[in-house]
This record gives sequence, C-alpha cells and structure tokens, in this order.
Amino acid sequence: MKTVGITGGIGSGKTTVCEIFKILGIPVYQADDRAKFLMQNDPNLVSQITAAFGAESYIESQLNRPYLAKMVFSDPNQTAKINALVHPAVSKDFQSWVSVQRAPYVIKEAALMIESGSYKQLDKLITVTASMAIRIQRIQKRDPQRSMSEIKAIIDKQVSEEKRMELSDLVVNNDGQSLLIPQVLELHEKMLS
Repeated sequence: MKTVGITGGIGSGKTTVCEIFKILGIPVYQADDRAKFLMQNDPNLVSQITAAFGAESYIESQLNRPYLAKMVFSDPNQTAKINALVHPAVSKDFQSWVSVQRAPYVIKEAALMIESGSYKQLDKLITVTASMAIRIQRIQKRDPQRSMSEIKAIIDKQVSEEKRMELSDLVVNNDGQSLLIPQVLELHEKMLS
C-alpha cells in the first residue's frame, strides 16, 4: 500500500486538503492529533515525558499542556528532547494504523514531517502551499487568542517553504484563487495509477 505524506506550514490548509481526500474514501492519519492522544494515553510515552520533564508534566493524569509548551517553545534543546520522545511513538502508531487499512493508498498529515524526517518513510510527499499573508490571516481567524509574536515563533520553528517544495513530489496551491477540488482529484488519480 502506498503511503503519502501531506505537509505544509501552519495555516496552509493541510486539514482542508485532507478532508477532500477523506471524501474520496482515502484514510487520513492526522499525526498531530495522534501525538496529542499518545502523549495522554500511551503509558510508555507518559512515563518518558514524566522522566524527561518532571512530574509537573501531568496534573491528575492529564497532560499539562501549558507547562510543557512553556518549557518546549522557549528552549531548542527541550524541543529536541520532546520530539525525540514523541516522533518515534507517532511513527510506530502510524505503522500499526497502516497495517489495518484497506485502501489503495493512505495519507499521513503532519506539520513537522520534514523536520522530523518522517517523510523519508513515505512513498510520496505533497506540500500544501499558500502565501505567508494568507497563512497568517487563516491562523488569526482560527486561533484568535494567538498573538502575532506567537504565530511568528511557530512559523520560525518550521522548515522554510523553499525547503518543503524542494523535498516534495507534488504541490497543492491553496492560495484562495486556485480551486482545491480539481487539484486533489488530479493527485488522487496519480496515486491510483
């Protein structure tokens, strides 16, 4: 079974593109959502996070997101440490998920696919792209509580659009001008052939 990655910077529209693939009957593994689930529910990962970041990482058996976010976003070494725990757990979970799928291909959607190196384990990589201005506008609409400095900090931690394009096999232009459905249908046909 073919495995296809969908990535793109925050606010590029990865989730929207994945929703179209789902309508076409293609299973989509949303790595960021699964990472959050595993950080809360995988006993091995929970114990690793607790050992690495302290008992404050969980409050009454619930992941202490504000605490971890504060530690991780302010220090690149801490970011690397959490990624070294979470990315392998997600990779293992993805492989397990793929093994039970019965479609001609599956999609793994993740923002940090290039940063984590997980794109190397996939057959194809699709990048969803949009201008920085459009992405920022979408983020502000979706997450009005985020300040511009928070948005810029997230963008700065992600790989550049140029690097994404260089490593991608295919591109979806989600600039608000180009129609998405015909682009996704074309990619779907390519994956089936």
